Amino acid sequence: MTTPRMNSRTTTTIDYDTVGRYCRLKTFYGLSIAVPWALWLLAGWVSHRGNQTPALQWIIALLGLCGLLTPILVAWRLVSQDPHLRRDIRDRLRSSGITKTGAMAAVMTMPVALLVAIAISVALGGSPGQFSLNTHSAVMIGVIPGWLTITLAPLLEELAWHSYGTDALTARWSLWRSTWMFAIFWALWHIPLSAIQGSYQAEVAEVGLLASINFLFSVWPFMILMNWLYYRNGRNVWIAVAFHLAANIGNEIIAAEPDTKIIQTLLLLPICGWVLWHDRTLFFTRPEKREKR
Repeated sequence: MTTPRMNSRTTTTIDYDTVGRYCRLKTFYGLSIAVPWALWLLAGWVSHRGNQTPALQWIIALLGLCGLLTPILVAWRLVSQDPHLRRDIRDRLRSSGITKTGAMAAVMTMPVALLVAIAISVALGGSPGQFSLNTHSAVMIGVIPGWLTITLAPLLEELAWHSYGTDALTARWSLWRSTWMFAIFWALWHIPLSAIQGSYQAEVAEVGLLASINFLFSVWPFMILMNWLYYRNGRNVWIAVAFHLAANIGNEIIAAEPDTKIIQTLLLLPICGWVLWHDRTLFFTRPEKREKR
């Protein structure tokens, strides 16, 4: 994976004058975790009731969807109060800033890493059937079908995480520390979903402890690569959506075994190491030392 070419909106440092305006850190993250947790724990409780009537299935779906929408609604509320932020997000929702190399990396990195992981698994005695494709998703939250959940979640999440959340962290800390902090938050944010029968997180929990640990740990290299692409492509929100969406679809459509996904996580580590070394100025410069524009 090569470094995206620089353009007028792609720099080796973060535009702190703009990013610094995303200052409602506690409000954004406090509401973005408290409200979904409450809604999803309630959805989990409803999903375990004995007689799953259509009405209960709709309640589970609505609770799940409201929890998913909460961060974007919080971000919208915070942004609506500042005309500078409204203009900034409007600019970042356009296609400008995304390079061809960045777009290719966003779409291909996670699926290719999974295919390589399957090849390693097969070489070690794993099933060649992992190269087959799943035509049906077993994931389902209430009445919301699996493929809709898998494709809708990256869109709604990244319109919050990379419209407000990521910049709110990098306004205060280096990108390295911000990535760690968000990885912890995001892992915690997903935990109550494991209580909802039919959710992807519930499936992971049912596989076993090792699969759950891998899911939580994999958030860290995932966020390093996503944030790198985000800041290397003019803070364009759609590059984060594409990366997240490609990862979700690849992991669902390719019939990889749980142990193979651990190999995938391990394969991402040297890529992250290269990214961190190559763009160390981007990741390790603290906000107070960034050049002001």
